[in-house]
Amino acid sequence: MASTEKSKIRLFMRQESTRRAFGYYLLFSSMGMDIGILGPLLPSLAQQTQVSLAQIGLVFLAGSVGYLIGTTFAGQIFDHIRGHPALGYAQILVAGCVALIPLVPWFWVLFLLEILKGIAQGTVNNGSNTLLVWTHGARVGPYMNGLHFTFGLGAFLSPILVAQALRFGLGYQWVFWVLAAFMGVAGLRVLTLGESPKPANRAGQALEDGKQRTSLKPILPFILVTALFLFFYVGAELGYAGWLYTYAITLDLTDPARAAYLNSAFWLSFTIGRLLSVVWATRFNPGRIIPLSLAGALVSLLPALILPSSLSALWISTIGAGFCMAPIFPSGVTLAGQSVQLTARITGLIFLGDSLGGMVLPSLLGKVIESAGPRMMMFLVFASLCLNGVTFSRMVKPFHPAGRK
Repeated sequence: MASTEKSKIRLFMRQESTRRAFGYYLLFSSMGMDIGILGPLLPSLAQQTQVSLAQIGLVFLAGSVGYLIGTTFAGQIFDHIRGHPALGYAQILVAGCVALIPLVPWFWVLFLLEILKGIAQGTVNNGSNTLLVWTHGARVGPYMNGLHFTFGLGAFLSPILVAQALRFGLGYQWVFWVLAAFMGVAGLRVLTLGESPKPANRAGQALEDGKQRTSLKPILPFILVTALFLFFYVGAELGYAGWLYTYAITLDLTDPARAAYLNSAFWLSFTIGRLLSVVWATRFNPGRIIPLSLAGALVSLLPALILPSSLSALWISTIGAGFCMAPIFPSGVTLAGQSVQLTARITGLIFLGDSLGGMVLPSLLGKVIESAGPRMMMFLVFASLCLNGVTFSRMVKPFHPAGRK
């Protein structure tokens, strides 16, 4: 009888954890779609607000600043309040901002709206990662890779949404409104998930709300190096994806129409890599996945570095880099969760690297391409991934004391 009751409890917990994961996946897929649609629709937004393309590009900066604030703020709230209401309402705020974007005629209002949206998205990003770790504990690896797979899937699908809307003459406004509706549904879904997960200590016991038993001082070096790990990785990923089109056009490797397919190829291979990484995470630990992925990404960039005037080489580098880079971020977060107890505060500190990485290298690349030429883009992305490898080596070293294997 007792065995039957235990089986029922285990079945319920599996069902509950699956429901939670699906809710978080909806949030991340919509986040990927939001990132994917903004680039293709920048000219329309520039015309809408009557500014130049150079000025409308500042919306990326606005979003990054808001994202940084949101990530930091979320680290202070998820340890003290119920996670699902915070996630759900933050997502609904994102949906409201997206719905308003095509209605704003003034650039300064659009800029502020992007900051507000970034704050809410930073909260969603931090919360989704944190609550997923709290739900699955040491077995979070495949689920974490699945979470970030849905981000890549959304980024891949969003250009298709743009193309179909324009094809049927709906206007770019409908792209934002359809996405906003999806985001709103995702937020409402999270609000219905019921009891929010709580952090667990190393013995597997749930911690009391508002109490943190992990002192930050002993693990500050690990937090810093993990933040740098995300900083260099995100800088390389967004820098490559964000400037690939400009790189190909400026070097006159192809025409604008075909250059757009390079971006689609990057996100498609990235999405496939994320999907396969879900399977790999069930068999291998992050300590094995990350170095192999980094090595593959660095080797993939060599054709474009060696043969910068070859379009074929650029295609090979783009597909290979997208595929190999895909497992690095979720595996890094999983490794962090295996090394220290991830409270929302600690997750927020680590994710500062994510936020800053999305701001620094992508912004720097624009100036470098303009002053030193587009070929420097590949060298900077390559260097960023090399530094990513250095920080990874520091992530694992302090947590493998002598005698431990």
